[in-house]
Amino acid sequence: MNQQELESSLADLNLSAIHYFDSIGSTSDEALAWAKKGARDLSLVVADEQTMGRGRLDRPWFTPPHTAIAFSLILRPTHSEIPYLSRMVGLAALALVDVLKTLNLEPQIKWPNDILLNGRKLAGVLIDVIWSNDEVESLVIGMGVNVAKGALPSTDILGFPATSLENMLGYVPDRNVLLHDILTNMIALRPQIGTDSFMSAWEKKLAYYGRQVRVEMGGGKVVLGKVIGLESDGSLKISDENGRTIPVRFGDVRLRLFT
Repeated sequence: MNQQELESSLADLNLSAIHYFDSIGSTSDEALAWAKKGARDLSLVVADEQTMGRGRLDRPWFTPPHTAIAFSLILRPTHSEIPYLSRMVGLAALALVDVLKTLNLEPQIKWPNDILLNGRKLAGVLIDVIWSNDEVESLVIGMGVNVAKGALPSTDILGFPATSLENMLGYVPDRNVLLHDILTNMIALRPQIGTDSFMSAWEKKLAYYGRQVRVEMGGGKVVLGKVIGLESDGSLKISDENGRTIPVRFGDVRLRLFT
């Protein structure tokens, strides 16, 4: 993977610009800085290695050289997209899910931002927002995908079991092709983000649907219940033991199966 290969493989997508790095701290940090300097819609940051990659709640994301996909895409939301910005994590997740299905895999989306294969984390999505006064000026959608086995950190630092495409497929797929297809799907899905069909597709791929889960929230609050779907803003819907529907909002939250 290099700048020339990337530009060639992504040429048909009409991206505004591509910045490639052999090694970088975090593609999302780079994209945020670029966006603040005026980067246009569909500007892309890609790295072969991240030394300070981060996931949700600033948890570290492991990205050694030559093993993974690590990118951040800058979006300038249109007026019609503004009401649906909380669905952007679903946009990225579904884009990857559709690619994985073409590889005869059965991915699931672990709310709010992980993609699982056989119950193990394959990928994560991170959304960063840049505000101008009270309005969203731009979004950065970051994604990390474990492609080769070497992308997985040692088990003693894993907070959740992980896997890679090499583990699942028995070979290492071409990262340039995968990135092209993920971005293609993101661009194609973007106009559908406000539709009921978009939310239905997201719900159908929810991990733990119909199963009992434990949700740990900020402040020590814990909710036990069954996953029953999504709210229109992408929040998770849980049905507790009394049959009450409890929305679980994005934020400092941890979701686990309850057995």
